[in-house]
Amino acid sequence: MLTDLKARKVKPGDKPLPDETVTGLRLIPSKKSGQGKWQLRFVSPVTAKRRDMGLGTFPEIQIATVRKEALAARQLLSQGVDPVEDKRARQSAITNKETVVTFKVAALIVHAELRPSWKNAKHADQWLNTLKTYVFPIVGDIPVSQLKPKDFANVLRPIWLQKAETASRVKQRCHGVMKWCWGRELVVSNPVDMVSTLLPKQPSISIRVSHQPSMPWRYVPSFVCKVVRASDNVTRHLLEFVILTAARSGEARAMTWSEVDLAARIWTIPANRMKSGIVHRVPVSDGALDLLKKRQALNLKSDLVFPSPRGLVLTDMALSSFLRKHHAPSDTVGRIATAHGFRSSFRDWASENSYSRDLAERALAHTIKNATEAAYHRTDLLDKRRGMMEAWANHVTGSAAAVAASVVPLVGKG
Repeated sequence: MLTDLKARKVKPGDKPLPDETVTGLRLIPSKKSGQGKWQLRFVSPVTAKRRDMGLGTFPEIQIATVRKEALAARQLLSQGVDPVEDKRARQSAITNKETVVTFKVAALIVHAELRPSWKNAKHADQWLNTLKTYVFPIVGDIPVSQLKPKDFANVLRPIWLQKAETASRVKQRCHGVMKWCWGRELVVSNPVDMVSTLLPKQPSISIRVSHQPSMPWRYVPSFVCKVVRASDNVTRHLLEFVILTAARSGEARAMTWSEVDLAARIWTIPANRMKSGIVHRVPVSDGALDLLKKRQALNLKSDLVFPSPRGLVLTDMALSSFLRKHHAPSDTVGRIATAHGFRSSFRDWASENSYSRDLAERALAHTIKNATEAAYHRTDLLDKRRGMMEAWANHVTGSAAAVAASVVPLVGKG
């Protein structure tokens, strides 16, 4: 996998360096050492011919940033949209006020601009899918300059009362698209502002925080012993590492050996891969260290610690499928425990075993919402967290007696 370090070593005359994370993305060496041009190669769904799309230069644009842009372009391709033509249309819509821009075109432009800033790919897909389902069939082909409040009322009326929460999201997204048009003087006002006056009063929407189903912490040792360690493969290794470190699965799936200091027993996750946007250090317990050494001994010739069989980052479905297959018990009736839920398992264990809230929250890399309190938190308490994470690992890997004492309703094949 292409890294910033490898990119900095590129020399004039070298062959283009491909990035295995995004199909078609590569770095073309420039005339000066350590510099290059980002390029995305693809087959246009419009002309069926190969095209090369420029995505800026290195090192001005780092790998993490260009990957997001390349993935956004790939998403457009999956929708039958040529990203080069889409970019031209966006530029035209901004610079040429005489260009007729329909709501659908405007929405696709706004989606393409916002997508790189969204960390959750599912949210990005959902954002566009709701417009495709409820909005495009009714007003998608109408020029934005001709849209009136009644048009958006017609869009929302069928779901306004029956699907109040969905209607609220659709309205919010329509408002965002029209706000973008207003800012570029494609419309003289935002018609969505007046929609509520044309519709009946909505029932109050109960917004409930949906927690990820988590495995009760007392069940974890037995599950790890009987299911996770039943055999060796990358999915089982990844899941055990996620449990041992209480890390987010996405952070572990994209983990590279360059982030690991085995001697110091520290895994340093760079800011661009953290939800908080802040570098996070994870102390490596004995159990996690043994697992990393086992992965290292496989000599897979990949910078990824847990690569897929094709050498790429594992999908988020790898762990979900495993947990569903083995009916991982959770604290939510009728639902399977999720990989993210093991963070809750760890948090409950920490509270039950009298570890301070500060230590537990730092281990989970949760941000401090109170600005005054955050200003005084200038250390990550790494050394103090080591003892806690070692105790958690001892619990997870458990003694034979502890495992035997844990009664877990396991169902499914090992």
